[in-house]
Amino acid sequence: MLLLLPGLMALQEQPEKKEPPHSAHKASIYSLVLPGLGQAYNKKYWKIPVIYAGFGTMFYFASSQGKLFREARTAYDYVLNEYDYPIDNQFLGKNYTTEDLQSIKDFHRRNMELSWIISGLWYVLNIVDAAVDAHLFDYDINDDLTVEIEPMAQPMQLVPEQKMLNQGLQTGFTVRLRF
Repeated sequence: MLLLLPGLMALQEQPEKKEPPHSAHKASIYSLVLPGLGQAYNKKYWKIPVIYAGFGTMFYFASSQGKLFREARTAYDYVLNEYDYPIDNQFLGKNYTTEDLQSIKDFHRRNMELSWIISGLWYVLNIVDAAVDAHLFDYDINDDLTVEIEPMAQPMQLVPEQKMLNQGLQTGFTVRLRF
């Protein structure tokens, strides 16, 4: 029995292994490398499909507007250079002037570039979201974080300057904040 006692004492003296703190820097790097990986690190798995749906939507708009831009640019060059060979283009054969085709081309180019810019902003938002979630990962929300509003009633006090006793009750609200 005495031989086992030192072994048991050594087991009790070992400090508990603590989890490393949740790192916002690590979450940001993960989302920088692969969008959605920072959200997985933060255990917010439901956000990953939202991120990829946003990227898919922006890619769809950017590619469809890019296709329309290239088609409008081809039609513009075709009309400007007065080509007469047959071409399959949805903007030809509708009596568009070069100014009309220039306007259509600029419209689709602007929409394509705007889609790519929004995709870049979506990527940055993914990284910021991962960093903010990592900062708030260990945030403690418990019952001590409350606001209590209660009605209050107390008897009136003697006011020495007025040398008279006010009778009645004072009423109001008491606000108590616990942090």
